[in-house]
Amino acid sequence: MSDKKLRAAFAIAGAFAAACSLAETAQAAKSEEKCFGVSLKGKNDCAAGPGTSCAGTSKTDYQGGAWKYVPKGTCTSIVTPKGKGSLEPIAD
Repeated sequence: MSDKKLRAAFAIAGAFAAACSLAETAQAAKSEEKCFGVSLKGKNDCAAGPGTSCAGTSKTDYQGGAWKYVPKGTCTSIVTPKGKGSLEPIAD
């Protein structure tokens, strides 16, 4: 396979992966909500706060700035050793 064909194949595969990711995110937004302060260390879905970049980068269990997708309507009923889940970031 030539270099041009290989690059084109990778570009198409990347575009397909991105499209699938966007569709999955849109579906999650309909039936799930972001819940802050409930994820375990390194298990957050994104936005882990200062000193982290994104998914899987939270530094501690139940970090207040890190969130996890949970079924819609359940966040504030989740109880952790640090308190209940929140729909807004929690100050650590």
